[in-house]
Amino acid sequence: MTLDQAAAQTLIDIVRHAARTEILPRFRSLDPDAIDTKDGPDDLVTIADKSAEKVITQGVAKAFPEATIVGEEAVAEDATLLNTIANAEMAVIIDPIDGTWNFARNLNQFGVIVAVVSRGETVFGLLYDPLADDWVMARKGEGAWFGRPDGTQRRLRMSDTKKLSNMVGSTSIRLFPKETQYDLAGLFPDFARMMAFGCACHEYRTMAFGFVDFMLTAKLMPWDHAAGIMILQEAGGYAALLDGTPYNPTIHQGRMIAASSKDSWDALREKFDFLID
Repeated sequence: MTLDQAAAQTLIDIVRHAARTEILPRFRSLDPDAIDTKDGPDDLVTIADKSAEKVITQGVAKAFPEATIVGEEAVAEDATLLNTIANAEMAVIIDPIDGTWNFARNLNQFGVIVAVVSRGETVFGLLYDPLADDWVMARKGEGAWFGRPDGTQRRLRMSDTKKLSNMVGSTSIRLFPKETQYDLAGLFPDFARMMAFGCACHEYRTMAFGFVDFMLTAKLMPWDHAAGIMILQEAGGYAALLDGTPYNPTIHQGRMIAASSKDSWDALREKFDFLID
């Protein structure tokens, strides 16, 4: 399937509404009892996550009654929902607040991610910033675009390939095993800058704008990466698991590099070869 511009705008409007009604009113206003944990003490969920996912889910179900909806918080309750992505004609994958730890700690690095996947292939991606009320989005084969509510649009392209010492990268070192973290951290001085966003939404947005050259991750949940990888590819970038397997939203285990170009990916893959499972 393909997603036309009108359908894409409908999804953007649904997300903007959820941000206005469920996310922004709770930012820096959360009571302690409105924050809970899932798989660990740093894996947070808030009332804003749950409420925003409910509103987005309801909006998507009304606008696209044929869609299979896979929300991060719904998967936390029923992991079998992940299995529906591969064969669904239209799967809408929702991360209601990406960067929940930041959101819950009053940091402004958070966003909403929505991807539309058809038979395992991403055909639409949205990276929305609730605070700025703007977005980066792509429809398959139509390029990556920065948009604002006033109709302003700008096409985005990844930065040119650079040597490693001039690259800016991002990673969350905590996602790697402890015994690997020391070796990984030891490589950081070989790059111009290494960052940790704690938010895939803003990692991919910043890459699409051309300000970050690569991202290294060891966590492949589809609500974090399906939209961002397609946007990256539409902006001229390249992404694959370290073993060379092309990324797709049905892959939920492994380690991945997303980079500004295939040449950059190749150089980074050689640099990080000790991380291959």
